[in-house]
Amino acid sequence: MLRAIVQVLLNGVALLVASKLVPGIGFQGGLLYLFVAGLVFGLVNLIVKPIVTILSFPVVLLTLGLFFLIINAAMLKVTAYFLDGFSVAGWKAAILGGIVIAIFNWLVHALMPKKSD
Repeated sequence: MLRAIVQVLLNGVALLVASKLVPGIGFQGGLLYLFVAGLVFGLVNLIVKPIVTILSFPVVLLTLGLFFLIINAAMLKVTAYFLDGFSVAGWKAAILGGIVIAIFNWLVHALMPKKSD
């Protein structure tokens, strides 16, 4: 449970970082809204992204995985659709935001201690 809450908060922080670094991505709200944004982003990635990935698998293969940039950008735009205080203006901003979020998540997971069984 604690791990899920931490992941939701990290998703919100990733969206905030993307809004600060990428022109065209905006975020307005406090800490509670950051939590809600992280939750919505996580749910979009949990529910919508696998469906889109399966349906576009031939294109992903054809582009050697580069189409994942478009899928990640689409997930960012879907998140913005559901949240009033979060906006993504155009595909260029969405693609760059997806890259920033991916790098943020990679850094966080690289710095987090490994879970021991």
